Amino acid sequence: MMNKKLVSAAVSTVLLTGMGAASVQAFDISANVALVSDYRFRGISQTGKDAAIQGGFDVSFEPGIYVGTWASSVDFGDVTDGSGSYGTMEIDYYAGWAGPIGDTDFAVDVGYAYYQYPGDTVDPKGDYQEFHVTPSWKDLSIGIVYSDDFYAKTGKYWYYSGDYSLTFAEDFSVGFHAGYNDFDKTDFLSNNQDSYTDYSITLGYTFKGVDFSVAWVGTDLDDSDCWDSNICDDTAVFSISKSL
Repeated sequence: MMNKKLVSAAVSTVLLTGMGAASVQAFDISANVALVSDYRFRGISQTGKDAAIQGGFDVSFEPGIYVGTWASSVDFGDVTDGSGSYGTMEIDYYAGWAGPIGDTDFAVDVGYAYYQYPGDTVDPKGDYQEFHVTPSWKDLSIGIVYSDDFYAKTGKYWYYSGDYSLTFAEDFSVGFHAGYNDFDKTDFLSNNQDSYTDYSITLGYTFKGVDFSVAWVGTDLDDSDCWDSNICDDTAVFSISKSL
């Protein structure tokens, strides 16, 4: 069971776009809200394959500094011995710097994120922190994420990812993603797995300021590797979102 969302290429793109306005103003404020058919984080469902409602709030400052928060409903199932609850919400807090490297097409995003699960009463709790570096060139980005003590104190964790996106026919976009998850402990996943790969292909369409998307999301994990359930199976994920 894992958490959700890396402040990745998609978020970085939004922040970098907002920096144009920040050059005129002292800061720029933005918000977003979304409804998704399944909350997938690095390929694994965080809602038992059910729908989730999500939203976030960001503030960016000159010369590229940003802070924000993002939240989603989650469902990690019941605690087997009935001793507590994993909680029904995830709240992320993040901050960092994103900007171009000189007068080039290269850019970088360096930041920190803290993932909190209010209502989680299981010991150890799921809360954890991550650090990330995401260099990019035009529409291509490569991310490196590190956690010194991952979800529920399961040890060190690394995540390496690549993303490529492009826009076509004016209001359409397509995005490709691949990621590699590397755990310090071999017992985080079932069957003593200490790593896995996730991937996705996303098609997006914007109509009158509302974003629609469908994504094919999956992992290379078998059901027996993923806590004896189908939350790691390949699946289609639909979403509708609005930036405010």
